[in-house]
Amino acid sequence: MDKIKILWVDDEIDYLKPHILFLEKKNYEVTTCNNGLDAIEIFENENFDIVFLDENMPGMSGLETLSEMKEKKSAIPMIMITKSEEEYIMEEAIGSKIADYLIKPVNPNQILLSLKKNLDNSKLISQKTTLDYQKEFRKIAMELGMVNSFEDWIELYKKLLFWELQLEDINDQSMIEILESQKVEANSQFGKFIERNYEDWFEPKADKPIQSHTLFKELVLPELKKKEKPVLFVVIDNLRYDQWKAFESVVADYYKLEKEVPYYSILPTATQYARNAIFSGLLPLDMEKKHPEYWKNDPDEGGKNLFEAEFLSAQLKRLGLNIKEDYFKITNMASGKKLVENFRALKENDLVTIVYNFVDMLSHAKTEMDVVKELAPDDKAYRSLTLSWFKNSPLLEIIQQAQKLGFKLILTTDHGTINVKNPSKVVGDKNTSLNLRYKTGRSLTYENKDVYAVKDPKKIGLPAINMSSSYIFAKNDLFLAYVNNYNHYVSYYKNTYQHGGISLEEMIIPCLIFNPK
Repeated sequence: MDKIKILWVDDEIDYLKPHILFLEKKNYEVTTCNNGLDAIEIFENENFDIVFLDENMPGMSGLETLSEMKEKKSAIPMIMITKSEEEYIMEEAIGSKIADYLIKPVNPNQILLSLKKNLDNSKLISQKTTLDYQKEFRKIAMELGMVNSFEDWIELYKKLLFWELQLEDINDQSMIEILESQKVEANSQFGKFIERNYEDWFEPKADKPIQSHTLFKELVLPELKKKEKPVLFVVIDNLRYDQWKAFESVVADYYKLEKEVPYYSILPTATQYARNAIFSGLLPLDMEKKHPEYWKNDPDEGGKNLFEAEFLSAQLKRLGLNIKEDYFKITNMASGKKLVENFRALKENDLVTIVYNFVDMLSHAKTEMDVVKELAPDDKAYRSLTLSWFKNSPLLEIIQQAQKLGFKLILTTDHGTINVKNPSKVVGDKNTSLNLRYKTGRSLTYENKDVYAVKDPKKIGLPAINMSSSYIFAKNDLFLAYVNNYNHYVSYYKNTYQHGGISLEEMIIPCLIFNPK
């Protein structure tokens, strides 16, 4: 293995001989230099793994040398060493993207620690993460056999997500495969749990989680009643918990998280049902009864989410709230930019509601566009793509403006999505709904083990299209494929992101309440 090559620049380099001998005994190769100008020339002509740089040198200062070196090879980590503890020097050095900052006198072990931190960091983290997950694996496997409440499932899912995010940056494919198998097993058990318990959640006195139709009343209404700050309520369509975790740190630059409340999407975990339920505060069956002018069933012609603003106004009235509010649906960059330009005019509002559709468009594009399939072949890439979108989106600009205007931020979603891998055969008549993760219609034929079947939809708050209509919800990572043209169907939809069914990814989703920094 090649030695690690260090360039050490200090005008008193002779006094550092003991440190250099210490590093050479540890198998590091150290090149020394006593001024900035010569250091830049050496740095340009040779390949180094890391640079130690004295800040206070005669002639060209350490900061000036650092700047020149960064221009030539920006990826090489540089460690600033200084006698001065003055804050402005630290700030300048950190602003120049140094890898570490050490105050003289430094001892050899400090130097060694800084080297390990910057050069062996990923290897050490990888080893520790693997060992930690191996220990945790056994605990999760035991917990999977005992999980028996909606709260337990939330905690278990968050634990699996934590380890998925920890393992994603290490190069141990075997550990990632073990975690994937644990997620598959968890989803299998979760499907059985929902099948046993979901219907009971609609009994009046049942112990039940916050769900789509109770979210606004339980979590948004209390913030509006406080009347401390205006509220920006953002619903990002089709956002999974792990995607939120991918851009959490970006939001944290502007907002401080006050409360994180995971909640359950109703079934079907589809926009037409779950998002309308958020804004109406009603289950789909009650929406159909109370607002027949707004509600559309699966086979009905026309858009299924055209009346969210009206549903919200009706809910606010029912809750006795007489407030100044506006609703916006953002479906493209132009409408996002327009809201950014006009957001300041909303500062007198009590409530601004935004539905942002990008993530839903991303999941549909993965089905239909080869380029998106290439960009997001798996969950890790899907998270990365979501982060890239968010950092460059008008939504982030809106959040930045809201923070400056003192808005409280409530960020949530209507349902998640799952990467479907395996087909399950289904037969239905021509009026059967088209979604791949759930079906509603008459005379459905299906594989019993693959779905949660509901013969009486009203028991779970769903309307029936006709007297004999039932619903089936796909479990695990299955998608419902028609027997006709089966092979084409399977090859087209395999490894695409779908929603509407039962999985941890689709049903357990975040609601986050923030205060402006």
